[in-house]
Amino acid sequence: MSTADLSTGRRAAPPGARLDLVIRGRRVITPEGERGVEVGVRDGVIVAVEPLGAGLAAEEVTDLAADEVLLPGLVDSHVHVNEPGRTEWEGFASATRAAAAGGVTTIVDMPLNSVPPTTSVEALETKRAAARPSAFVDVGFWGGAVPGNTDDLLPLHEAGVFGFKCFLIDSGVPEFGHLDPAELETDLTELATADALMIVHAEDGAVIGSAPAPHGPHYADFLASRPPQAESVAIGQVIEVARRTGGRAHILHLSNADALPMIAAARAEGVRLSVETCPHYLSLEAEHVPDGATAYKCCPPIRDAGNQDRLWQGLRDGLIDIVVTDHSPSTPDLKALDTGDFGDAWGGVASLQLGLAVVWTEARARDLQLTDVVRWMSAGPAALVGLPTKGGIAVGKDADLAVFAPDEAFDVEPAHLHHKNPITPYAGRRLSGRVRRTLLRGRTITDVPTGTLLRRGEV
Repeated sequence: MSTADLSTGRRAAPPGARLDLVIRGRRVITPEGERGVEVGVRDGVIVAVEPLGAGLAAEEVTDLAADEVLLPGLVDSHVHVNEPGRTEWEGFASATRAAAAGGVTTIVDMPLNSVPPTTSVEALETKRAAARPSAFVDVGFWGGAVPGNTDDLLPLHEAGVFGFKCFLIDSGVPEFGHLDPAELETDLTELATADALMIVHAEDGAVIGSAPAPHGPHYADFLASRPPQAESVAIGQVIEVARRTGGRAHILHLSNADALPMIAAARAEGVRLSVETCPHYLSLEAEHVPDGATAYKCCPPIRDAGNQDRLWQGLRDGLIDIVVTDHSPSTPDLKALDTGDFGDAWGGVASLQLGLAVVWTEARARDLQLTDVVRWMSAGPAALVGLPTKGGIAVGKDADLAVFAPDEAFDVEPAHLHHKNPITPYAGRRLSGRVRRTLLRGRTITDVPTGTLLRRGEV
């Protein structure tokens, strides 16, 4: 099947015809929990989920090995692909190959750091043209909210973006400006008329401006330049604007657990607020970042182990809704690998291929289950962006699946990653859980791109 735009919604086919594929396994993660079932697929859609032993027949039948678990394909709603314009950082072919290798079957691309950024319908079509021939998994798009483009927001919404990203601080690239609180309120008021989602990089520029400037090879100096109060102040601003406008707001890449009580209070009041965090905040600690190891630099920053424990508690308590990678790659020179200067290095962690293994490794050490990981990394992101046929193994869902060996350990070797620039803070780290096979609409992803471009509302 060639890559093409496709509606995100499908109905299960009539049950009488022969199935194309049956996968049988003792461990299958379904919305009802982990079960032994047979999954029947026809025309790319799951049309049957029956108890193991039901005897479903198909042209192709796969029996999972004893050490394998069938997961729904992950949905990563926070990926910077950067094509066109900065394709040397990452491109759709390399990013979606990496996604497939990590069990991710749907990504939603951020509106920066491509050139042009996705801040108009014309720019969206330019990005779709770049993605269409080379996507190995399904791809959706966020729009961007920047100073001066309020009139572009609703046309972008009608054109099918899944929501809008804004920054409350310098984004790091000149073509994607940040909003001040008044502009945020103007734009969220506009988006509330269409019940569209605003996703926010929430750090406060005034707090960071009063902190020491980042410099040199010591991570502690960089950490001091992005204090936790910067997140707390900005999240407070988002809450106030969402309260006044009634709009839907989502906090991106939460790293500061101090903000969780105010998030809980806002939700209890009825503010429409959701929250994500990322694998690096759940697995890496500031205390263990080596001098000069700029692969660890991201904004907001990786914080201390005690903070990490509280983020995990936030997931347990349901205050943090989803876990997505914030895959934000760059070329080696921009990471200042030669000098190790955290002040000069680009801030971003590339982990699209590794997110599942990283989160599962940490989750199992904390007595959490694969059902939890699937809720945070598949079902939750699909619900956030409005993809009802993604994120679950159930009748009527797309047959986007990952065959996962949760007990198989491996050491991260950057040369084996599909990211265009395999720079990673996980180099040499031992992880649990290997993806052995990824299927998109019932077909194993191979060297031929078969991903589709998704549009909001085509359900």
